[in-house]
Amino acid sequence: MNAPPVLLEVRDVTRRYTLPRESLFKPPAEVPALRGVSLQVTAGRSMGIVGESGSGKSTLARLVMALEAPTSGEILFMGRHLHALPAHELRTARRDFQMVFQDPYGSLDPRRPIWRTVAEPAAALEGASRAEQRERAAATLASVGLSADALDKFPHEFSGGQRQRIAIARALITRPKLIVADEAVSALDVSVQAQVLNLMADLRDEHGVTFLFISHDLAVVGHLCADVAVMQGGLIVEQGPVRQVLREPTHEYTRTLLASVPELVAPPAT
Repeated sequence: MNAPPVLLEVRDVTRRYTLPRESLFKPPAEVPALRGVSLQVTAGRSMGIVGESGSGKSTLARLVMALEAPTSGEILFMGRHLHALPAHELRTARRDFQMVFQDPYGSLDPRRPIWRTVAEPAAALEGASRAEQRERAAATLASVGLSADALDKFPHEFSGGQRQRIAIARALITRPKLIVADEAVSALDVSVQAQVLNLMADLRDEHGVTFLFISHDLAVVGHLCADVAVMQGGLIVEQGPVRQVLREPTHEYTRTLLASVPELVAPPAT
């Protein structure tokens, strides 16, 4: 039996940000956000990236989405070096990887009806007609548990959990192989978090979507992901199968994160 393909490979990636110059006689200072990060995400095995604020998680997410370029290193998606692709090829490649952001309201255009927001990636990448866009938006919203009544409503008419479902539908409409979810449930109430996580698990199991799930919460990652990488100070300090890392952590920082979780539910079998 053939092994599943590697969807995403991050090879020794660094990212440094230059601070404003404080002196005419000294070079500007630099802040290292990522310091040699390497990982692989295999098709069908969602990976969690965990760590405290400032550990480099969101920077890694932006680089994977080709929203920023690494200072050094390579990011390959389906074997293609993303940051070496011409603009038109990168635009086409984006149909296979999409992103869900932390703030479901901030990521939705308040002036557009929901069907237009959801259909926007398909319209931009495929040039679908207006009728086709609306039809696909309705089908995609149905897949995340929202009825056709939602099509002509606006973001302010929905709850936080519903808005995050809309954001997920928007990411799903191009039928991507990878969804990068950056703190996608952290702004939601605990009960709503559970609903959205269960939805993501269903999409993973039923539609074959692989998630790169960025979070500060190990319990959340344990619910959704097969593998986990723990970040601290721009480095991956531990990674492996989620069961192994959560039950037998080898790094002191991982043990500290686990100790901060009030009650960690054992992750489901993957």
